[in-house]
Amino acid sequence: MIKIASNDANAIKRAYDMIWSIVAEPEEGQIYTGKVVKLVDFGAFVNFFGKRDGLVHVSQIANKRLNHPNEILKEGQEVKVKLLGFDDRGKVRLGMKMVDQETGAEIAEKKEEAAEG
Repeated sequence: MIKIASNDANAIKRAYDMIWSIVAEPEEGQIYTGKVVKLVDFGAFVNFFGKRDGLVHVSQIANKRLNHPNEILKEGQEVKVKLLGFDDRGKVRLGMKMVDQETGAEIAEKKEEAAEG
């Protein structure tokens, strides 16, 4: 249990956010906003959860074939990613092509809503 005390509500919020970024774990299936930190031939590494990085494989960047991630992405670019899961070594797998980069909504959900409406 952690107690945070201050007369300043903003200081409490900052302290809470700092503690949360240390102890929280990313959840599979959730969408996060991140920043591209490195481009490689096979994908892009994105910092998406505090100091946590994950790989967006080149096949998960767009719904078209890319020769290299730099066709769409650049280092420092802010992107929306979905946590797809973890590989057998605990490495984070991310995807972009199923997330609307403008709104952050999952594209599959939008199609379902259109079919229902």
